[in-house]
Amino acid sequence: MEPVGSNALVRRFRLKASSSTVRSDMGALEHKGFLTQPHPSAGRVPSPQGYRHYVNCLLPPPGVAVQHLESELTNISLRLAALDDLLWQLARRMTDFTGLMSLITRPVRKQNRLEEVRLVRSGERLLVMLVENSNQASHLNVRLPIEAVGELGAMEVWIREQLALSENDSLDWSCVPPQLHMIGRVLREAIQSHRQSISKIENGAVFHGMSRLIAQPEFSQSNSLRPLLELMDSQPSAVVPMDLTGLSGVWIGGEHPHEALVDCAVVQASYKSSNDGVGHVALVGPMRMAYATAIAAVHSVADHLDRVLS
Repeated sequence: MEPVGSNALVRRFRLKASSSTVRSDMGALEHKGFLTQPHPSAGRVPSPQGYRHYVNCLLPPPGVAVQHLESELTNISLRLAALDDLLWQLARRMTDFTGLMSLITRPVRKQNRLEEVRLVRSGERLLVMLVENSNQASHLNVRLPIEAVGELGAMEVWIREQLALSENDSLDWSCVPPQLHMIGRVLREAIQSHRQSISKIENGAVFHGMSRLIAQPEFSQSNSLRPLLELMDSQPSAVVPMDLTGLSGVWIGGEHPHEALVDCAVVQASYKSSNDGVGHVALVGPMRMAYATAIAAVHSVADHLDRVLS
């Protein structure tokens, strides 16, 4: 966004004030931290503090176009059954509606506590049942070394004792007795691989509109977007901060905990699924954005997902 001077404001908005009066007012706003002057001879642009004041105190109601978005969301849901297809289409529609990059995370349940592990031999295979406090169980099927067959009973006892002593359902594999090292290694690799795969699936996100973000004047220098591009490649769900309190779902510039978004604004709303999972709907753009429209859009999509997935 180019800095704007007092003469340009008077001409464009036909203000009934002189350029010197507007320039004086802009200076006062700059003194309060709401405007900033990139160069001594340049005009002024809003500061992150100025955008925050606008969102908190001056936000207008969203336009009537939001109602058309809500009606379109119903049609999308009626056509699609697979969750990822639905999230992708919703993200794409949000980008088309706002011109911003959209992101929707899959619903993730609160971390369940491991309460019990059952081991059952089936020929040359070992069936591992992981029982969690949510009354859910996962079944793993791993190869059982013949030398470890006699270790199953003792291994179950060791795991039971570990879980009884642990405060965070962790198993300290470094404490496995020497006579149980073989079966301990098999179980450790199987359980860790299972949890990593579950985490990768649940913590994923669909996003759309990166090209819209790159096209914004604020990001004409590719270096300013490089950290965000790298974040989207490695961990797109990090766009939505883990701590969602205090800022009403809007993060402006340095308010976002991830440094890759220091030049951006993020607007977010949450939704829930029938299994108590929580997902997030977000829009990412420059700090200069139509906040009222963005906020209304993410809330419309989040409310719609609440209804569809409950």
